[in-house]
Order: sequence, then C-alpha cells, then structure tokens
Amino acid sequence: MSGTEVRHPVFARCYAGVSEALERLGLAERRRKLLAGLSGRVIEVGAGNGLNFAHYPPAVTGVLAVEPEPELRRRATRAARRAPVPVEVVAGLADRLPARDRSFDAAVASLVLCSLPDPVAGLREVRRVLVPGGRLRFLEHVRADSPGLARVQRLLDATVWPRLAGGCHTGRDSVAAVRAAGFTITALDRFVFGGVPTPISVLVLGTASAPPAG
Repeated sequence: MSGTEVRHPVFARCYAGVSEALERLGLAERRRKLLAGLSGRVIEVGAGNGLNFAHYPPAVTGVLAVEPEPELRRRATRAARRAPVPVEVVAGLADRLPARDRSFDAAVASLVLCSLPDPVAGLREVRRVLVPGGRLRFLEHVRADSPGLARVQRLLDATVWPRLAGGCHTGRDSVAAVRAAGFTITALDRFVFGGVPTPISVLVLGTASAPPAG
C-alpha cells in the first residue's frame, strides 16, 4: 500500500453496489442539488466510484477527483469518461491533497467525512487548496438527534461498523468539523434519507465558504 492509497477491496465492491441502488431511490437528486451552481475548477475529496460526476454543471471547467481506494478509483475512472465536464481521477489522501495552495474555486465532499481518520485535518487541507472565499459543498450522514439512535451509533462506531465499512463512523458531527476547520456555513439542509431513521440515514446537505482574502 502506497502513501496515497487505502485498501478496502471487499467494502469497495459492496459500497459500489449499494450506492448505485441508493441513486435510484433518490440519492441522485440530492447529488444534483449538491453540485448545482458550481463553476470553475473543483476538487472532489473521496470521489468513491464517481457517482457525482454525471451531475456537474457545464460551468465547471474541470474536476480533480481524489480517491485513495484502488477499486473505487478504477470505477471512478470509468465514470469520468462519461462525465459532461473534464474529470481527472487521481490517488490521494484528504490530509495530503495533490494540489497547490489556492488552486480551486470549489470543493466537494460527499459521504467521505465519516471515514477520515481526522476530518478536521482533512477539511483544513481542503481549505488550503481553495481560493479565498471558495465554496465547500458537502453531503454527509451525521449524528442523529434522537438520543436512542445516537446511542446505537456510538455503539456501532466503537465496535464493528468501522471495520466492516471501510473506516466509516455512523455518528460523526461533520457540521461541527466543517466549522472547526475554519469554514463558515452558509446553507444547511438536514433530512432523513428514505424517511426512516437508521444509524446511517440522517444526512446533511450544506454549503460553506472559506475565509476571504486578508
């Protein structure tokens, strides 16, 4: 395993199948909302199997899609060939992005903050590569409001779930992580995907901005 890869081959194959099924159940529409209105150069952190690519608007001039898991990266590379905008898929880690300072107009994180070893460090690295005032779009499953469900999430996260799900944690407070990394949240929609609360169905779709110049 290189310094730019994280290998979870069994999880990757399972994730690819499950994620494609969820697209048909309504997640594709959420991805369209996530990416609507973006323009210029975009970096996507944890691109997975590339399901966002089909939804980038034409004002996006290019996407650098960073994915550390080899099987998911292979699938993302195939998806990039069908994308409506130019997409380059590369290996890389969220806390060591292969990009220069201030080189992107926007960043996208979808269903990835849950699995980062240190989400705040990863988001600070995202902030580094964004232009001043650049936008961060995020779609993540998060800690439940219900005390009972939150307890289930804590139990899963302390035991089997991260091992089974490629390092994923069901109950992360990703909104707090975005703020802790120095972003200002400008829009936030919290919802239960599918209408049934489960440890991984409480999601947020949000927009945040990096600090302005100066």
